Amino acid sequence: MLATSLTTLLWVTPALATALYEIPNLTPETWIVDEAEVISRINEGKITTDLEELAKQSGNQVRIVTVRRLDYGETPETFSKALFEKWFPTTEAQANQTLLMIDTVTNGTAIISGDKSKTVLTSDIATSIANETLLAPLRDGNKYNQAFLDASDRLVAVLSGQPDPGPPQIIDKVQAERTFKTAEETEEERGNATAWVVGLLIAATVIPMATYYIYQVNQPSNNG
Repeated sequence: MLATSLTTLLWVTPALATALYEIPNLTPETWIVDEAEVISRINEGKITTDLEELAKQSGNQVRIVTVRRLDYGETPETFSKALFEKWFPTTEAQANQTLLMIDTVTNGTAIISGDKSKTVLTSDIATSIANETLLAPLRDGNKYNQAFLDASDRLVAVLSGQPDPGPPQIIDKVQAERTFKTAEETEEERGNATAWVVGLLIAATVIPMATYYIYQVNQPSNNG
């Protein structure tokens, strides 16, 4: 029974990884291959429409690929390079192509472009899209739909010749609070503490005296 369980685990674990041969062959309708199933149908439709329009207007084409995990020893870079060469076997075919992919287990990303695309999609911008634009929403709760919407918007802008909108502005939601007191606050607190101490000392002296006095007044006279 134990041997059967171990064998099952050994077979299941590799099956979770995505191998290159499992990625569908490229067709004119292939813009997004969401093997990890992290992009909603609505957003996949919007991104596809934007990428189709980009291809018509500029000739530059973008493909997006998501996988759940990669085979042991595979990296997003090696996987993307192999897929890029599978889909676009020649330098001419690669020229105006861009491939953006992510492994959702590690959120490892990679982006590869052909020579013509690189004239507008520089290495710095491409790296920023993969490591900043795509990853920022993922750090804020694994928002994959937002991540790919942002990344595709930036890719479309740059590859269509528009100014680069740049990476997203990261807003620090943690309010920075002072962990120290000003001299005025310290002096005020010291004054308040002193007043409390004096008040307690007075109360400690006066209350017993007043209690004793009241007690004596209420005692019957010895001469009665």
